[in-house]
Amino acid sequence: MCSCETSCAASGTGTPHTVSAHPEQGWALLCDGSIRFDDSGELLPDGSVVPPRRVPTDRLAVAA
Repeated sequence: MCSCETSCAASGTGTPHTVSAHPEQGWALLCDGSIRFDDSGELLPDGSVVPPRRVPTDRLAVAA
């Protein structure tokens, strides 16, 4: 799906770039057809889901 002159996967970085960002809604469309959510989860073009990578609450910083 990537319409780049050189495929993102072949570019060495292997990281798809953002095609359309909607930060007010919390998601962005990537050039490979994936949707990346602000909580770090993803919905892939084949319908599979990458769950968000969450930090355990005991490791979060607490304001004093």
